[in-house]
Amino acid sequence: MKHLNDDDVVLDYGCGTGTTSCDIAHLVKEVQGIDISSEMIGIAREKADAGGIENANFTHADIFDEAYEADSFEVILAFNVLHTVPDPERAVRRMHELLKPGGLIISVTPCFRDRISFVIRMQILMVHVMCTIGVIPIPIRRLDSDDLDTLMSEPGGFQVVDKEMIFQRVSSYFLVAKKVGEE
Repeated sequence: MKHLNDDDVVLDYGCGTGTTSCDIAHLVKEVQGIDISSEMIGIAREKADAGGIENANFTHADIFDEAYEADSFEVILAFNVLHTVPDPERAVRRMHELLKPGGLIISVTPCFRDRISFVIRMQILMVHVMCTIGVIPIPIRRLDSDDLDTLMSEPGGFQVVDKEMIFQRVSSYFLVAKKVGEE
């Protein structure tokens, strides 16, 4: 929350049921939540309606939707997304394009190559098997914090301004990266 301002237009990439979008809506000018699941978008819209939240909008879309123009957002949230997208490098390049100069990516990503509990390790094995046989259509990447630092620090990309490893049965990496460029 310390990285958000009341004049920010925020894109919540992979918003799921809209919990985070609804939680931060009172802190920013506008939140646009997108998700590839129409069912999740329906739940998010219901949450916003039930909470009387008027500055959060939810759309069934992905980050590459041409409706989103370059330099449109001050902040992009990517919570629990980067380990599931088919091409994380391409997704980060698209986020860079969509952010205004000086804009921020705020992400939290499970790091399955870092510290994890035995129970989570068994769940990951089960998910890997289900991905292999096609039950789960989304690829799950086993990233670590170094992978995410590298992803954000590609030449001309982002400067990491805040980061923290969080452990709750699995290591998750909280990262804030600022778009490099003229402000």
